[in-house]
Amino acid sequence: MTIDFEKMSGMVPAIIQDAETDKVLMLGFMNEEAYRKTCETGLVTFWSRSRQALWTKGETSGNLLHVVEMLNDCDHDTLLIKVHPDGPVCHTGADTCWNERNEQNPLLFLSSLNDFIEKRHEEMPEGSYTTSLFQDGLNRMAQKVGEEALEMVIEATNGTNERLIYEGSDMLYHLIVLLTSKGLRIEDMARELMERHNPGWKKH
Repeated sequence: MTIDFEKMSGMVPAIIQDAETDKVLMLGFMNEEAYRKTCETGLVTFWSRSRQALWTKGETSGNLLHVVEMLNDCDHDTLLIKVHPDGPVCHTGADTCWNERNEQNPLLFLSSLNDFIEKRHEEMPEGSYTTSLFQDGLNRMAQKVGEEALEMVIEATNGTNERLIYEGSDMLYHLIVLLTSKGLRIEDMARELMERHNPGWKKH
């Protein structure tokens, strides 16, 4: 990775982002030494402009930032570093330096679940329920979606909200399995809904 440290007198900004939630956590600065140490240790290390010294984030608090991926921008003078944080990032105790909560949007988990199910489809490990669904074939997968949908309807009309969520989750899981078997993803359905939300959309 080629980084232009000369534009800002030997430093580049480093934007820190949670690899799971996509939330921007903080902004720091790195010189070449800080960048090398980050690469060597896998822990985000900055150059402290106030102390004029290297500073591994979390070395005092224990809230370390574990590097998942580092990206360089188009001008080679700004880093985006995706991390797994051990705890709150801000010195105030907040999750982020903008006092935002660093929580994953549950909807994003559907994409991760789809990734997991795709991996099951590729590897087909023995003893996996998901594997057994793929082995049973398309008709059985479609039948399971119907069965779970019916159970969800029953809970909606005669059950509790807790059971409705439970059965609806079963249906959604089996739907993702079915989509995966057809080479599709849950995002394909989300895109369809986005198109329908467009005022110019017409039913086809």
